[in-house]
Amino acid sequence: MRESRDQTQMSEDLPQTKFVVEVTVPEKSPPTPKQCVEDLKGAVGGKQLARMKKEAVDCPVLAKKVSFAQCFACPNFIRRVKGKVDCRGLPLAPA
Repeated sequence: MRESRDQTQMSEDLPQTKFVVEVTVPEKSPPTPKQCVEDLKGAVGGKQLARMKKEAVDCPVLAKKVSFAQCFACPNFIRRVKGKVDCRGLPLAPA
């Protein structure tokens, strides 16, 4: 009984998903901005970061293909489950 209540509360804490985007592995990966790489240095390991840079997503916010590392560093990123990324879809502040 307690487990189902905790499960319900946990799903209510997640932000609203506006887009679900497929993760792909293109032949030529898109460039990853140096700032994204620096932001992720302490959070993920070197091998994992290298793999993330080789994967790509069609970003609905930027309207272009970006590396998964850039997607992961984005404030709109919610989670990645089974090759799909949940995105908030909010507009990004100009850099």
